[in-house]
Amino acid sequence: MGNKIHTTLRVDEENYREAKKILERLGLNVSQAFNIFIAMVKEHRGLPFEVKIPNEETVKVIKEARKGKNLTEVKSMEEFKELIR
Repeated sequence: MGNKIHTTLRVDEENYREAKKILERLGLNVSQAFNIFIAMVKEHRGLPFEVKIPNEETVKVIKEARKGKNLTEVKSMEEFKELIR
């Protein structure tokens, strides 16, 4: 690995706090996670995940789900498999 640099990022505080908790559970700190992200950007020669604008139907479903509408609770993987058949 090459030389290290110091950088400053401006991020949403709530997202940062939530992500930091998740990363801690994974045994990572924010700096380590960011280094992984940067390495993956380099490896993929772009973002390491697909970024696209959802269509109208997907936007509607996302909004409903955030409001707790039209959700189905599944208690097991077997129940889920039966539901999607």
